[in-house]
Amino acid sequence: MAAMFIHYMAPIMFASLVIFLLLGYPVAFSLAANGLLFALIGIELGLFRPDFLQALPERVYGVMNNETLLAIPFFTFMGLILERSGMAEDLLETIGQLFGSIRGGIAYAVIFVGALLAATTGVVAASVISMGLISLPIMLRYGYDRRVATGVIAASGTLAQIIPPSLVLIVMADQLGRSVGDMYEGAFIPGIVLSILYAVYIFIVATFFPKAAPGLPLEAQTLREPETAKHPVIVPLAAISAAATAYLFVVKLGLFDWTSPVFNKVSENPMVLHGFWFIILTGLFFKPFIGIIRTMTLSLFVVLIGATMIALEIMRFTEVKAGADYVVLTMSIVVAMSFVLAVINRITGLKLLSKLAEQVVFVMVPPLGLIFLVLGTIFIGVATPTEGGAMGAAGAMILAMMKRRLNLDLTRQAAESTAKLSAFVIFILVGARVFSLTFYGVDGHRWVEEL
Repeated sequence: MAAMFIHYMAPIMFASLVIFLLLGYPVAFSLAANGLLFALIGIELGLFRPDFLQALPERVYGVMNNETLLAIPFFTFMGLILERSGMAEDLLETIGQLFGSIRGGIAYAVIFVGALLAATTGVVAASVISMGLISLPIMLRYGYDRRVATGVIAASGTLAQIIPPSLVLIVMADQLGRSVGDMYEGAFIPGIVLSILYAVYIFIVATFFPKAAPGLPLEAQTLREPETAKHPVIVPLAAISAAATAYLFVVKLGLFDWTSPVFNKVSENPMVLHGFWFIILTGLFFKPFIGIIRTMTLSLFVVLIGATMIALEIMRFTEVKAGADYVVLTMSIVVAMSFVLAVINRITGLKLLSKLAEQVVFVMVPPLGLIFLVLGTIFIGVATPTEGGAMGAAGAMILAMMKRRLNLDLTRQAAESTAKLSAFVIFILVGARVFSLTFYGVDGHRWVEEL
């Protein structure tokens, strides 16, 4: 009996951990307790060497001294400040109005906002709670199926687990010995693909079961103007066309790579390239732009063309040459020019943008800027994840201050919640160190290799 217990001690240890968790004990204490308990049992049975426990203080200190884990409180604080300052409410209300007229519009808005919150908060609880409290009553009020409504909220909330800056990715980077930046780069595309798959599912449900995901009635579309309500697919068409065109010319043809053969043929006369690009895009966007003209958002077309020309000229006189850099540069200029245009529109009342377009710009630009401040600086190597998290926390406080929602009580609540969540994570990592040390000492790694 003892020999069989010794032989199967590693799987028994793992099964014991599962039982502790199912009984409701905290994860950190379950890990540490199982590690110490089976260490004592292993010592009594002669399977575990007591010398292994001498490495325990060093491992625990290694967790406390790990600079990578400093990113956890920064990103947590950033997410909590944004969640408590009402950013989720503003996004859901505005994006819900943008997609509300089409079938499944609110569900699309929940998925989009869930991905955006994931990229700005990294905290699952903040995303799920915010969207659940705001979206679920609205979706049920307008006839959404309960299963669709609750499912899309739960699924979109979990995007914060995979889309950077996820706290889980920081912990995984620490455990796997990889850089946080590599984990972020590896998880970004899968997170976006998962968001798209959620949207495809809602499209299928809304197509075959229209009563399960209806559109908002006109009286509920408070930000839409009469002309806008007649053309609900203009914005999605323009977005899809822009993405497809950028991918075709930048990625496939390498048209804006200054070293590509295509550009070398026309580099003698830059106006040829500019004119060719303008004609192609105008042809692709002809139908969407008719709708845009009707909705008084022709200014967005002007912004796109202007930003593209500025980006091309910047690339001529700087070291920015690659197609990916061109895309990032153009997007940044478009965001900045759109925000300036919206500010001018609100101050002067010239109706350069529709009410909905203006509101979308004001709501979308701050979080997009924060995403670039955090993830952009990490991806291009300007800042480490810890530095990016610190900038994100400072940026979140600035955004809350700009909305006049930052006060001492909000800051205190965010700081307390950040301290609690950070302590939870650290205790889990300490418990995991104890468990893994014992698991290795009883030859658990060999058992895993034999699976």
